[in-house]
Amino acid sequence: MRADRVFAYGVTAGLIGDRILGDPRRGHPVAAFGRAAAAVERALWRDDRARGVLHTLVCAGTAAAVGALGARAVRSRPAAARITLTAAATWAVVGGTTLGREARAIGGALAAGDTEVARERLPHLCGRDPQALDDREMARAVVESVAENTSDAVVGALVWGAAAGVPGLLAFRAVNTLDAMVGHKSPRYLRYGWASARLDDLAGWPGARLTALAAVAAGPDRRGAVRAWRADAAAHPSPNAGPVEASFAGALGVRLGGTLSYAGRVEHRAVLNGERGRPVEVADIERAVRLSRRVTWLALGACVAARCAVAAAVKTAKTKRGRA
Repeated sequence: MRADRVFAYGVTAGLIGDRILGDPRRGHPVAAFGRAAAAVERALWRDDRARGVLHTLVCAGTAAAVGALGARAVRSRPAAARITLTAAATWAVVGGTTLGREARAIGGALAAGDTEVARERLPHLCGRDPQALDDREMARAVVESVAENTSDAVVGALVWGAAAGVPGLLAFRAVNTLDAMVGHKSPRYLRYGWASARLDDLAGWPGARLTALAAVAAGPDRRGAVRAWRADAAAHPSPNAGPVEASFAGALGVRLGGTLSYAGRVEHRAVLNGERGRPVEVADIERAVRLSRRVTWLALGACVAARCAVAAAVKTAKTKRGRA
């Protein structure tokens, strides 16, 4: 079976597996990678960019190498083995179902008036300081996290899977995890985490744009999504979260951004879709989750189509060279 068809069947099966099973409560491969990366950090850490570059290369390179060895091991096996490997890798690296479950759990607590329960669950989804947020601000934080993580935890992986197969899937997730661990601008990681943060920006660039395009196509307000993306995305401090959050804000007709609090550190960010959007309400969490799911399946279709188109073009080029 051709590699593009193996990819199509494998990633589709992996996404269906994530939809049915979600993330395992124990023994998640990404958690195991995180523990290994933390051990590498303990061995390498210095307040130095060069050590951070080495940390990134060791961790992300190992993930890519594991994927390459796995793909090589099944290369001559029946198509079912290759599809199974791709499906398993996809299931391991995407987190769309858990993202939706956590968002809905917080939304349910807020709808029931259980503010303290919502505050307890919010750190499972994002790094905001829940004690500094009221109900509406928590709802906004959840919608922003759903938007950003649709790109980081799902679409970006699909893009790199289409580009590089199983090694691409694992390497992207490794880079994204490293950014979450060491890529923030704290005194400890300002220099050491620089390489992980910059590599995550590069790796996440195509997935973020595809996520924004899919949000435009799948959202209830397409013109609003395009308008907010064009007007406000560049004002966001993240080159990738900007297009994603702005397009979600416009598609849903809400305002995102503004003042944020992270463990006592306050940031004042630009408001996205501020002129036309309304404040986020608890009900918008469910709308954001539904939009995230539509974006996921549109992105899957786009990635499969791109992979098949490239394979067809390569085959045509080889045929022409053979005739010549």
